[in-house]
Amino acid sequence: MPVNYIVLAIPVFFVLIALELVITRLQEREYYSLGDSISDIGTGMFQQLVDVFLKTALFAGYLFVFERHRLTTLDDGSGAVWVACFIGVDFLYYWFHRMSHQVNAFWAAHVVHHQSEEFNLAVALRQGAFQGSFSWVFYLPLAWLGFPPLMFLTLSSVNTLYQFWIHTRAIGRLGPLEWVLNTPSNHRVHHGRNPKYIDRNHGGTLIVWDRLFGTYAKEEEEPVYGITTPLASWNPIWANLHYWADLFDRARRASRFSDKLRLFVKPPGWNPEDLGGFVAAPEIGPSPRKFDIAIPRRLQGYVLFQFTALLLVTSVFLFNQESLDGAWRGAMAAAILVSLIVLGAMLDGRRWAVPAEILRVVAVTAGTIVLMV
Repeated sequence: MPVNYIVLAIPVFFVLIALELVITRLQEREYYSLGDSISDIGTGMFQQLVDVFLKTALFAGYLFVFERHRLTTLDDGSGAVWVACFIGVDFLYYWFHRMSHQVNAFWAAHVVHHQSEEFNLAVALRQGAFQGSFSWVFYLPLAWLGFPPLMFLTLSSVNTLYQFWIHTRAIGRLGPLEWVLNTPSNHRVHHGRNPKYIDRNHGGTLIVWDRLFGTYAKEEEEPVYGITTPLASWNPIWANLHYWADLFDRARRASRFSDKLRLFVKPPGWNPEDLGGFVAAPEIGPSPRKFDIAIPRRLQGYVLFQFTALLLVTSVFLFNQESLDGAWRGAMAAAILVSLIVLGAMLDGRRWAVPAEILRVVAVTAGTIVLMV
């Protein structure tokens, strides 16, 4: 079974997040908020849960093309082949990422990563759960050319892991490196909702593709982070579903059948004429306000405690998933999913959240007792 480098890196992620949090607090910079951070990490947990069940099926496409239709077999012992594969992965990632911003159906899966109105290392973990359902298609040319599957998996993981450190405001511009690499400064632009920053700097490891294909923008004033229509929720499951709900609602209201279909392939902001036409990204006001919900400090502490416990359980599950049978994997994933929904609802101040949390705690306690007996 291929190594899941992302799961192995989880402890390092949290050490670096804690370090950034401590440093920025000492500098009296408020780069983190409780609701946002729990939502960021919760969406990452949901994405990893989905990956447990889909990764083999999605990787099967690459394997099929490699085994049945490759032009040649490239030598995985050659350094030049590894370099070529690295460049190929990064080049195709650029196009996958760029299309994720230009096709509504793809944006519905990718928008999750852009919802946070903060910008910190926790945001790097905020990943859409359903991106993998289409991202693999972009990499099939590498299988056709003959790059071995394990080489591709390793270097696509490297591409993903590299992007963790660039989600920070604690590092400024890096001189000549800004011309070649995707840096924190370049990636801050990508997360901005200022009109001049939208759909810019799509690169993974390298920024040269944006410079070559006209999507590069230099960081000038600090971006205002988030999406043009804020999510206004801390619930990590709703974060993955809200844009789909909006798309289907607009498709339902569109009068022409062709427009109903076009909504899913047109860029974000596009609407048929009977729904008002294209909606451009709004300009940023002088004092943009971030989404927040006031909940009692004791409730915040309770949610933080429960979420930390859930995070530990999820980490153990991810590290041991291969040793569990299908029924146990499904049961544990369902329990984690329900917990994410309920804790998110508590942060959102939903009326039903506290009764649901009581039921959740009772169910978890009963389940634990049964397992221990």
